[in-house]
Amino acid sequence: MSFHPKMAYGATFHKSSRQLEDEGPVSNTPPRTGRALTSSSSAIRRIGAAPRCCLRLYLVQYQQGYITANAIRHVAELLGITRADVEDVVSFYTMFYTRPVGKFVLQVCRTLSCALNGAERVTEGLMDKLSIKPGETDPTGTFTLLEVECLGACDRAPVVMVNDAWHECQKPEDAARLVDDLRARGEAALSGCHHVIERRN
Repeated sequence: MSFHPKMAYGATFHKSSRQLEDEGPVSNTPPRTGRALTSSSSAIRRIGAAPRCCLRLYLVQYQQGYITANAIRHVAELLGITRADVEDVVSFYTMFYTRPVGKFVLQVCRTLSCALNGAERVTEGLMDKLSIKPGETDPTGTFTLLEVECLGACDRAPVVMVNDAWHECQKPEDAARLVDDLRARGEAALSGCHHVIERRN
């Protein structure tokens, strides 16, 4: 019996991009976050093809919430690479979603350090609070709960990442308070410890 539970990523938000439907054109009028697809264009030109693909996809996901078939074609055209190249990136990295997710994606790390420090109980706390299981989105479309591999903060385990913000040293009761805080204050409740895509003109 394995100590670590098997996580079937393909069964949740990471299905093959070849199964995606066309869901409308990709535009530079972002409905979700206010970030335009071209907001980091000068930075993108200075880095290699694979990182450029990741960054473009990341911006698309910020704009639309998840990656569509049209988004894959759009990124391929922008970068002058094949659609298969973009599909490879989308299907490899679990941070790219090919199905809609909630406004707040709660990702609980389940790798060794977090597992040994009670990540499973944190997940259970979130499940009880939200009445959903890992891989599900609550009926309001506000929260999606996922279990993921290492988030890179092993010395501060257990870690919950909310969108791009780390929340470290979490306990089950902290997780419940985090949900209440997100409901009450929205993005202002995020920790401030997160990835930033720098805007350059």
